[in-house]
Amino acid sequence: MSGTTILGADELDPAARAQVDRIATGDWQTRLAAITEMMREMSLQEDPQDMVRDYGSRIRAMLPSDAWISISRRGLESPKYRITRSSNWSEVVNPWKEKDRLPVLEGGLLGDLIYGNEPRIINDADGLISPEDPAFEYLEGVRSLMAMPHFHKGDGLNMVVTMSHRPNAYDPEMFPDRFWISSLFGRATQTLVLSNELKEAYEVVDRELKVVADIQRSLLPQVLPKIPGLDLAASYQTSQWAGGDYYDFFELPDGRWGFLIADVSGHGTPAAVMMAILHSLAHGVPGHPEPPSALLEHVNKRLSARYTTSNEVFVTAFYGIYDPVTRVFSYSCAGHNPPQLKRCSQGVVDTLEEVGGPPLGVFEDLTYDRAEVTLHRGDVLVLYTDGITEAMNAQSEQFGLAQLNGVLARCHLDATGIRDAILEELAKFTGCTPAHDDRTLLVAKVL
Repeated sequence: MSGTTILGADELDPAARAQVDRIATGDWQTRLAAITEMMREMSLQEDPQDMVRDYGSRIRAMLPSDAWISISRRGLESPKYRITRSSNWSEVVNPWKEKDRLPVLEGGLLGDLIYGNEPRIINDADGLISPEDPAFEYLEGVRSLMAMPHFHKGDGLNMVVTMSHRPNAYDPEMFPDRFWISSLFGRATQTLVLSNELKEAYEVVDRELKVVADIQRSLLPQVLPKIPGLDLAASYQTSQWAGGDYYDFFELPDGRWGFLIADVSGHGTPAAVMMAILHSLAHGVPGHPEPPSALLEHVNKRLSARYTTSNEVFVTAFYGIYDPVTRVFSYSCAGHNPPQLKRCSQGVVDTLEEVGGPPLGVFEDLTYDRAEVTLHRGDVLVLYTDGITEAMNAQSEQFGLAQLNGVLARCHLDATGIRDAILEELAKFTGCTPAHDDRTLLVAKVL
């Protein structure tokens, strides 16, 4: 990287060169317009390396120097420092991406300056720079210099040193302005670096959360079961990449089927992890998961014993078993929203709230009651999580049961049509208001 190449006006394209000339020679209005244009261009930069290069070129063209150097002590112990840029270098190195290529020196004049933690002008460096100085190749022939630290949390971790071969080359009256302009640019550069690092971190998190979401969705039924005399439809929407809602079906002897819907408290990845645990426990019931109360009691006992006591998580759940021969639907509930049953032949909506109990994972030794209801041809059964009924519009009003039941009046629709109608009404109601909770629907229509 050695080989002297003084960077400055020659780096600029014609438009930037003209801009610099307007700043340097115009009246105050012309200079203000040119500076405004330059600041606007700087604000468009997304790469800190590009921003430092362009800004540095403009500043050096307006305020020429014989040499300059940027140093940093970030991550180093006194008296070590790292050279990050230099007009001596014929090759540009990106200090953020190629740190291993940056020379690390120890002590000498530059070490004293950067660890001195103060801006300084040296108007005659004669006698201060010797061939034994570790940075002599950068300082040789220098008679005056300006050292401007860039502070981070009170410490000058970075520093720009502008140098001249002439003594008394820098006006002390102008030094405060030069210092604060340099410092503000240093803060802007660091902010852009942090912004890029944050963006990259978010991208990593997004990729990982997408994997979590894909795994979570793989735990849900990939195909709805074919149950004689029953038309099924389902919808699963998370408010974030992954969520805590869960639904499942269990094939039982004699053609019967279990319907499970559950909602883990909280949102996002923690709820998704608990949802995966819930899936494992539900599928780990010894024998067949029946009667409905047995599955809830099995899951509750194991959640309470191992998973929820220390993190205050709980799970609401509803589990029902449908017999397509008798059309009897038996069920138990653990703190979950009771399903709505539209009796299309009678024009009424019943709520399956005859039994209930605390959510899963709160108390270890619990028993859950069981109830049953007989379904009839044309009946529509809707299982849902509270993300449906508690969805809010811009006025903080909830969608509520009344609007859900209003959709159920469309008895001519099949299960898919009813599901889509509910979601359409929900979308109209909430408008642009983002979902703050997961939304799950199971619709079953008796044929």
